[in-house]
Amino acid sequence: MESTMKEIRGVGAPCVLDMDDAATVGGGVEDTYGEDRATEEQFVTPWTVSVASGYNLLRDPRYNKGLAFTEKERETHYLRGLLPPAVTSQELQERKIMHNIRQYQLPLQRYMAMMDLQERNERLFYKLLIDNVEELLPIVYTPTVGEACQKYGSIYSRPQGLYISLKEKGKILEVLKNWPERSIQVIVVTDGERILGLGDLGCQGMGIPVGKLSLYTALGGVRPSACLPITLDVGTNNEELLNDEFYIGLRQKRATGQEYADFLHEFMAAVKQNYGEKVLIQFEDFANHNAFDLLARYGTTHLVFNDDIQGTASVVLAGLVAALKLVGGTLAEHTYLFLGAGEAGTGIAELIALEMSRQTKTPIDECRKKIWLVDSKGLIVSARKESLQHFKKPWAHEHEHVRNLLDAVNAIKPTVLIGTSGKGQTFTQEVVEAISSFNEMPIILALSNPTSQAECTAEQAYTWSKGRAVFATGSPFDPVEYNGKIHVPGQANNAYIFPGFGLGVVMSGAIRVHDDMLLAASEALAQQVTQENFDKGLIYPPFSNIRKISAHIAANVAAKAYELGQPPHLPMFLSY
Repeated sequence: MESTMKEIRGVGAPCVLDMDDAATVGGGVEDTYGEDRATEEQFVTPWTVSVASGYNLLRDPRYNKGLAFTEKERETHYLRGLLPPAVTSQELQERKIMHNIRQYQLPLQRYMAMMDLQERNERLFYKLLIDNVEELLPIVYTPTVGEACQKYGSIYSRPQGLYISLKEKGKILEVLKNWPERSIQVIVVTDGERILGLGDLGCQGMGIPVGKLSLYTALGGVRPSACLPITLDVGTNNEELLNDEFYIGLRQKRATGQEYADFLHEFMAAVKQNYGEKVLIQFEDFANHNAFDLLARYGTTHLVFNDDIQGTASVVLAGLVAALKLVGGTLAEHTYLFLGAGEAGTGIAELIALEMSRQTKTPIDECRKKIWLVDSKGLIVSARKESLQHFKKPWAHEHEHVRNLLDAVNAIKPTVLIGTSGKGQTFTQEVVEAISSFNEMPIILALSNPTSQAECTAEQAYTWSKGRAVFATGSPFDPVEYNGKIHVPGQANNAYIFPGFGLGVVMSGAIRVHDDMLLAASEALAQQVTQENFDKGLIYPPFSNIRKISAHIAANVAAKAYELGQPPHLPMFLSY
């Protein structure tokens, strides 16, 4: 380390170190805070560039270790007297925090405890999340993050990320420069108009980018300092929030039309100017009418990814590919019926059709005919085509009009039923019994989040199908016993895909997201399902292996990006 030190300023001032080129990893971005080694056993805390001392050190979550500071570190960094004399290990800290979290009765209390820890001791937060991912994922992510967003104004204590409102129009580049980090690799951005299945939460949607990026780090290994959560506040049409004295956003109706488009265009241009073309911009929880337009408009000029459309599609396709090993047949030999024709539904449908086309060498228009969608007005058919939104039109097939899901199930006789409606209890007993009547093992995916919005519960699916359904949901459900057999529902959680996908994109140096990269991610995930998982009826691997799964996905995505000619040069990690 001494050989890399070029300058040391006075006692208590920052210590500046120049790192050798060989020491820089993670897509060529310098490991400024030693985050790549954050959870390793270390004799010395890896402060590589900027070190605060004394009281300020304890208030910086990137460096603070609490009682885990060693005697030598306390002496070196002027911490004597600022901490109790006990020295504890990170493992003991972890046990203590988990014990405290488990004492809380309400999920929101646990969420707040985790967010407080992230603001105090970043390393311990990620260590906790990595080691207890199956227990804590529903706390920092769906379903609890939905409730957190609903009450964000009341629980807000410290800013996490950037809030860019219409007040900053014309100055967005300046706002981006206010963020202290310069080497940003992943941005998750929302305008809060369609948070999970909860609707317009305006500025309070910030919980989603914060939660997603914590998973980019915990599950995908992307450095915290390279992640930037952003909320674009263009107003809200939620009257309850506008009248809430604790609401933290603009108190005005949503901007629309040209005003909205100009604001988004300024933001996208500013991001590219400030961070370059290799920063991944993940659109999150935009309303349907904006989500598709943004992806179409910026997909050819920026490195953009919409998790609601593309991430959901990739994880569901992986589940379907795995499910075929249980029920038999190929993708093209099955018939698909969706309840819900928004971002998730049409995104999944399109990726299924793409993979079907790739496997059979059949034109994609022909493959789409195996896939049917039901929206709020019934089955999408050719007779409705003129009145349909543009993203629904490819799914308008020749058929008589059918007004409800049960009639559609009986008419289409699908082998796969997928719910993306955002409306709970829409897979009724009659619907499940109907699809089970002409399928020995019906595939039923109730994907809407949070738990309250799931189309049916695991218990309902297994009971009504007499234990024959291959079932997965978007939010977690407990195992179900039916006729003496334990059925473990799978969770089609986007967290399987986006951390590894993002890591692969960033590492490869890609400048555009291609559909084949999404297919590569699906293929990699499906490969991780073992025979032991299949024996339990699972079509997804356990989350306990998620970091290895993410690494496998990242490698597949990066290799596909290079195959497509995305990065100009073969990355070093692929050259061996």
